[in-house]
Amino acid sequence: MAKKRPQTKAERPQFTDAEVPVVGAREPCPCGSGRRYKACHGRAAAQAVTELVQRPFEGLPGEGDWVALRELVPAATAELTLKGGLPEGVPSVTLATVLPMAWPALRRDDGSVLLGLQNDTPSGDISRDLADTLRRALEAAPGSPVQSRRAPAEGPRLQDLLDPEGTFEPVVHEGFEFWVPDAENATPEVTASLERANAAAIPTVRLQGLDAAYWCETPEKNHLRWVMPHEEERLLDALARLHAAGRSSLGEGTRLVGSFRAHGLTVPVWDLPSAVSAADIEKPAAEFAERLAEALAAGAPLTAEERRARGGLTNRQVTLS
Repeated sequence: MAKKRPQTKAERPQFTDAEVPVVGAREPCPCGSGRRYKACHGRAAAQAVTELVQRPFEGLPGEGDWVALRELVPAATAELTLKGGLPEGVPSVTLATVLPMAWPALRRDDGSVLLGLQNDTPSGDISRDLADTLRRALEAAPGSPVQSRRAPAEGPRLQDLLDPEGTFEPVVHEGFEFWVPDAENATPEVTASLERANAAAIPTVRLQGLDAAYWCETPEKNHLRWVMPHEEERLLDALARLHAAGRSSLGEGTRLVGSFRAHGLTVPVWDLPSAVSAADIEKPAAEFAERLAEALAAGAPLTAEERRARGGLTNRQVTLS
């Protein structure tokens, strides 16, 4: 019989919990415990990445516009300002609603970075997923897209990477030609993706002088969708006061029809006649903002009529995220 060799224990890697690398769920845990990752450090990581962050863009400049570009606006871009400035070889970082082939990010030939916002994200924290994609895009080879992956549970968030004092000024586009500097020389795949995206884009305009208010055109009627920063219950009370008093419209033929709930913010929606353009609604919307400020400051309990108006608005609320 062969002699048994003496058993020796392999030396475990010395990791703190935060340093344990992310691996496949069925692979051995890198901590050296001998258990599968999903039954060891992956358990806490899985819980961390699935926990929903209600307001992922809170604390970023232009939170309402981040929500609008994520959920409401087809084609738009915004320049991003990084803490500490841009890395060498990266002339600019631009947020885009959508990228060709639904890429999470793209490092262009000139080294600039495009970060896609409207992609599916694998965790409950959009900010962490986007930050992970952005970091990888900054390090990617020029001329290459960045693929999706699960972000490390302890990785940075956008709030850690972006300058809190930076500006966030979305530019709304009629189509997606901003994808490629030279559309005539784009690959067939990108050209086909561009044509599909342009065909599906709804004409949209960001109102001037108001934060996160977007006019859009649809075949039957136009709409105003306005992402508001106020606490939801207080905002609904204020809208109910105005609605009950007949002061919630934006002019003849317009109507406050309900609201969306998106990423922790409320988005009131108005129906507008097809003839009402974005320019037509600028002044009425600014006047409504003044009425809303007065209603938000009111402290008296809602009347019976205001409570009925509030119930109607609440029943017509749709959650997008």
